[in-house]
Amino acid sequence: MPFPDTVSAPARAALSDVVHRPFWLDSPARPVARPALTDDIAADLVVIGGGLSGLWTAYEARRRFPDWSVVLLESQRIAEGASGRNGGFVAASLTHGLGNGLSRWPVEMPELVRQGRANLEGIVSVIEAEGIDCDLVRSGELDVAVADYQVADLRELVAEATSLGLDYEFFDREQVRARVDSPTYRAGVLDRDGVVMVDPARMSWGLAAAAERAGVAVHEHTRVVGFERAGSGLRVATDFGSVRAGRVALATSAFPPLLKRLGHYVVPVYDSVLMTEPLSPEQRTSIGWQDRVGIGDAGNQFHYYRITDDGRILWGGYDASYYGAFNPMHERQGAPFARLSEHFRYTFPQLNGLRFTHAWAGAIDTCSRFSAFWGTAYDGRLSYSLGFTGLGVGASRFGAQVMLDLLAGERTERTALEMVRTKPIPFPPEPLRGIGIGITRRAIDRADRNEGRRNLWLRTLDRIGLGFDS
Repeated sequence: MPFPDTVSAPARAALSDVVHRPFWLDSPARPVARPALTDDIAADLVVIGGGLSGLWTAYEARRRFPDWSVVLLESQRIAEGASGRNGGFVAASLTHGLGNGLSRWPVEMPELVRQGRANLEGIVSVIEAEGIDCDLVRSGELDVAVADYQVADLRELVAEATSLGLDYEFFDREQVRARVDSPTYRAGVLDRDGVVMVDPARMSWGLAAAAERAGVAVHEHTRVVGFERAGSGLRVATDFGSVRAGRVALATSAFPPLLKRLGHYVVPVYDSVLMTEPLSPEQRTSIGWQDRVGIGDAGNQFHYYRITDDGRILWGGYDASYYGAFNPMHERQGAPFARLSEHFRYTFPQLNGLRFTHAWAGAIDTCSRFSAFWGTAYDGRLSYSLGFTGLGVGASRFGAQVMLDLLAGERTERTALEMVRTKPIPFPPEPLRGIGIGITRRAIDRADRNEGRRNLWLRTLDRIGLGFDS
């Protein structure tokens, strides 16, 4: 594990001018807020949540069921949560990577890979067809080894990908540093086709506009306070109005779940992100990063990073901070930002002196299997999708389609999957939950510092399928 524990004065100085808000949302392109719902109305479908999961559900509902009237309710602003706070990596993976998928659904992996790739192409197709201006780049993703023991892991990744018919390319140290030059790199694997890059906020705003053009009524600043049975459907109550609907899609991500049973399956884990000032041409040349491939390193505690259209580097990840409850106050914790700044200096010493302009954090809906799960309530009138664990930018569209399958009572190639039909192991209640997550985080850190060797605690969690990852 090459990354330093201590934070230097230059790393702290690089943060001296940051503003604490998401770079993607700090944009003149942000639309004016839509009015809150203040009336009592009726709809065939009400979608709760205005992130990508809810937006895809509303948009796809109108395409699949044009006779349905659809209402979307967002408690804050479109993309205010995780959908506007992530790195903008749109991955084909539905299973949080090949290794995780093969360990849980080995028989289904060829089909999961096929459906995941089709889902990614569907996202690109909608963006292009709807004219969504979100800086879409077919970038691919480069996984890099930053410790010697990780090189073998990357070779194994190539073998797994090849067995599934995927085209991954292995780079040795010299080859990977010829693409992007960091002294920390030992090797790399390039997935050319499985990841695209977007500005996630602009993608969300564009999808909301497309949904409205398709006939969806979108209300922001509309907090749902509960729902109850109403005839053959449900009544969704908000602060100032209500919707009587035949069907409800719950897409609230890491926010406190309106369906209490879901709180057993998901914990809000905070991910921190920095954005640099634009690089000069000389700085860009010094690191050799001339394309816009996304990058992630191969540790358990990993960093992810990419270059924006105006030449900034987004640098995020590593810490997975659990505070026990969802609270926006956790988004401004300074220690993760300082650690990220130091790790950036360590990865790219050529860029010492480069400053960060934005620092933010957001809650990820983490579940024990690291990938989404689904279900229904109220005799099938309500469906939900959550637990994406950081890969929801792409998988949310697939998740939305599953929710619609369930609400329509349709058996599809998606609902036939074991992944869709099963749920993750629930987390224990507090205080055992917090204690267990704390022990696991320390064990993961030790594994990264001990050539990846997992102790008895982590091996036990692996055997029972109960995970916690950065």
